Amino acid sequence: MELLLTPEFWSALLAIIVIDLVLAGDNAIVIGMAARNLPAHQQKKAIILGTVGAIVIRALATLAVVWLLKIPGLLLVGGLILIWISLKLLVQDEGHDTMKASGSLGAAIWTIIVADTVMGLDNVIAVAGAAHGDFLLVIIGLIISVPIMVWGSTLILKVMERYPVVIYIGSAVLAYTAASMVTTEKFLVPFFTAYPWVKWLFIVAVVVGVLLIGRMKSREQKRLAEQS
Repeated sequence: MELLLTPEFWSALLAIIVIDLVLAGDNAIVIGMAARNLPAHQQKKAIILGTVGAIVIRALATLAVVWLLKIPGLLLVGGLILIWISLKLLVQDEGHDTMKASGSLGAAIWTIIVADTVMGLDNVIAVAGAAHGDFLLVIIGLIISVPIMVWGSTLILKVMERYPVVIYIGSAVLAYTAASMVTTEKFLVPFFTAYPWVKWLFIVAVVVGVLLIGRMKSREQKRLAEQS
């Protein structure tokens, strides 16, 4: 119980909740498109069963990633991947038009599970990194993500469209998590411990760099879209 009272636990849990919120948009689109051709009475069943199946697979994947991140060098790799994911969040180039709706309940559930598992890699890496090896945090984070994906995803999409700053906050949290992963890599810890100011300078540089580069690329993408 003492673990639950530490500021580190609650700050990590808050980071996981923010990550679940900002990365739920793509999964909401997948779930909605996979179930949209089903009869109304089967749509909710497909969404719930498909999401539960996807969460089970994601739970196993996240726990595996938490274990893998204990291997020397993989925290650094995971951090670099997460920096790319935080940039990708700001520069959306959606390809959901190719997503096909399923005509049967079983096919819709399978489509949701497979698509969500493939697209959930960013969430898996982000949650594993934010949990810092704490399996309890991983489980709590996944439990929180179930209602978010089933009931809250559509609302989240609308909020992010109306208030783009939410996306930037989420991207900043991801970038911070990524930089923290890099600074806690075993063979880099002695350096950052000896020079703590370098650690915080690196973290700030990553967060600010991601936000600035993401904003510039997003503007450029919009400009090119308007010209075409």
